[in-house]
Amino acid sequence: MALSMYQASVPVFQRMLGALDKILDKAAAHAEERKIDPAVLIGARLYPDMFPLSRQVQIATDHAKGASARLAGVAVPSFEDTEKTFPELKARIGKTLSFIATLKAAQIDGSEARDISLKARPRELSFKGQDYLLFFALPNFSSTPPPRSASCATTALASASSISSARPEPQASACVGADLDFGGAPT
Repeated sequence: MALSMYQASVPVFQRMLGALDKILDKAAAHAEERKIDPAVLIGARLYPDMFPLSRQVQIATDHAKGASARLAGVAVPSFEDTEKTFPELKARIGKTLSFIATLKAAQIDGSEARDISLKARPRELSFKGQDYLLFFALPNFSSTPPPRSASCATTALASASSISSARPEPQASACVGADLDFGGAPT
């Protein structure tokens, strides 16, 4: 059976954002149990030039809604980046999940040859739909080193929990590469 553009995009984003939502639940419970100010975890960074957890969540949601909307050929909704608490971050994830749930397979399937363009800092990037999904959207959503993606949000959270709980500092991870400028664009 062939894998459709819809199957390769929206359900992937839904599953990953659902997992991130559960991680935030665990983080909030951990902060409460250990009497840690939640702002410490929300503002945690693994590396000095890495975005804090709050920004990582914002980027993850922006990426999921942006990629899904572009593939469906609809306008990308704009969310303000004002979240500062676990409930606010979870609400943002919920709002993103609600938006991408409105997109139907018929809107995304067949988008393999759709022209997709987006601004990435000072330049405009152009792709065909399939290349955008396979070589830009999915890799940047799940595995690009920080600070340009949300892939290390869970590691940042774990690091902050370890440090604030007086446990040994975690080992370096694949996330420590924040000094590299990936720019979110293929080279």
